[in-house]
Amino acid sequence: MNLLLRPVRSSVGSKYVMAVTGLGLVVFVIAHMAGNLLIFAGKGPLNSYAHSLESNPALLWTARAGLLAIFLVHVVLGIRLTRQNMQARPVRYVYEDTVQANWASRHMLLTGLVLLAFIVYHLLHFTFGVTDPGHFKYNTGAVPQYQPQDPALHPQHDVAAMVVGGFRQPLVSLAYVVAQLFLGLHLWHGAASWFQSLGLNARGYDRLLYRLAHVVAVGVTVGNCSIPLAILLGYEPR
Repeated sequence: MNLLLRPVRSSVGSKYVMAVTGLGLVVFVIAHMAGNLLIFAGKGPLNSYAHSLESNPALLWTARAGLLAIFLVHVVLGIRLTRQNMQARPVRYVYEDTVQANWASRHMLLTGLVLLAFIVYHLLHFTFGVTDPGHFKYNTGAVPQYQPQDPALHPQHDVAAMVVGGFRQPLVSLAYVVAQLFLGLHLWHGAASWFQSLGLNARGYDRLLYRLAHVVAVGVTVGNCSIPLAILLGYEPR
């Protein structure tokens, strides 16, 4: 076991694993956003997407557990690397040259911890229905049931109505928008730094990769924020 963990214990190994797990997480974030944006195509497409995921609960929860494990590894290594950097420089410089280091790069741990808190809230909100039980998808008394072709064999509920009900609450929408801004900041620096950790920035196209990372950060932020803001302003899928 010690032999297997030895590469991760080094700073370079930890950064490499963080880059790989971060890349996996950003792929998930983009796919998750693409599915959620189906709400702009109407109630049917979003519900069909949600129901297709829920049709195989064993596979769904296995994927969720795997994503959670990847995320926890990413967070733990991030905290560990931050502590190592602080221990390597216990006394702060009298003058710090932060021209090249933007706010996002200097506060990756902060944005990461904010995202951890948001993910917990997000799961309690839309996955378990703890924070907003009145609009939860399985609460058929408050949320209209989505009628599939054969409701007797395949009972399905209106996920789109749950999303609308949740984001019609200003504080909920505000919390989601703020969280997405932090996600954008985390991706702005994190996605670009992955290429350096993976050794891809020394092959002549580092600028292109950095720009692509920034496009992803902005695209994810705008895409995710558009849903709560549109619903808060009155949009409702038909």
